[in-house]
Amino acid sequence: MRTALIGAPPDLTGNPERDREVRVGMSQDTLSEVLRSVRLRGAVFYYVSGGREWAAATPAARHIAAAVMPGSEHVMEYHVVTKGEAWAAVVGEPPVRLATGDIVMFPRGDQHVMSSAPDVRPEPPDPAWMIATANDPKPIPVSMLGVDNAAGAQAPEDAQTVIVCGFLGCDLRPYNPLIATLPRLLHIPSEGDDRWGSLVIGQAVRESQQRRPGGEAVLERLSEMMFVDAVRRYLDRLPPDSTGWLAGLRDRFVGKALALLHENPAHDWTIELLSERVGLSRSALHERFVHYVDQPPMQYLGQWRMQIAAKRLLQSHDNVATIALDVGYDSEAAFSRAFKRIVGTTPSEWRRERKSGS
Repeated sequence: MRTALIGAPPDLTGNPERDREVRVGMSQDTLSEVLRSVRLRGAVFYYVSGGREWAAATPAARHIAAAVMPGSEHVMEYHVVTKGEAWAAVVGEPPVRLATGDIVMFPRGDQHVMSSAPDVRPEPPDPAWMIATANDPKPIPVSMLGVDNAAGAQAPEDAQTVIVCGFLGCDLRPYNPLIATLPRLLHIPSEGDDRWGSLVIGQAVRESQQRRPGGEAVLERLSEMMFVDAVRRYLDRLPPDSTGWLAGLRDRFVGKALALLHENPAHDWTIELLSERVGLSRSALHERFVHYVDQPPMQYLGQWRMQIAAKRLLQSHDNVATIALDVGYDSEAAFSRAFKRIVGTTPSEWRRERKSGS
């Protein structure tokens, strides 16, 4: 299992100011563009109180996605420990210990277990219950009292452990470069001096408890903010020898190439022009880009153009010819051929099928 523990930041160039410039100037704008395009949205579903001994298994997201996050192709679950301690694990992998204030996310949507101790065995996950309660008022209180408290009642404020749980949905198709580069389990320990993070978690707890009007919308935004912050912190602390799309954002040359492509994807880019703007030879840029992103720059651009086009097809009434020109194609026919080659269906069919299923 690729488990990420946020630790010390890597030394990118040896110059802290330059490293910060590279990360902020290149990485975060590109990351924001991707997050906007793949329609990230969040929700808080459960407010869990646990006793001395408890365990809960969550089914793989694909089994509950349509119910808990309608319209999202991919669903991730997250948990925020607001009181006490807990353990988290992808099924079949070693568990990770969580303390108060920690956040754990499962970016790939894996079946996983949350428990009071690593040796406590949960009942099999129950997708039917999660689907049946998907439309109940949120957040849904869940009591995990354990065998020692089975005969009594326990108010959430008296629980030994309290966890706020939710889901994040996004698109995977035509192209989402972020999800595959994240670990199966992403652990974000609490940072004592992280005032912003403490405020977000504290507000999530208050909204979960008070059930005020508009609270569900507030919790949705808070969960999205937590995800973005978690990805940024993971990016900042990737080991220097990491590869993948996120590591590419942090690389001086690949990050600049990605920023240029995302800033103006409709531009008539060539590898010659891109390498000139980045400051590397064609062969050096190609080799470096493939090393990090696992595909050449022009292939990446083609896939990203399809992601932009797909979003426009779903969220606007623009005709296919207009969208084709706006994402960098000279004709509707050329765009349609490229879209079908990458996505597997024509733009009109994609729009019709997705809108009828939403």
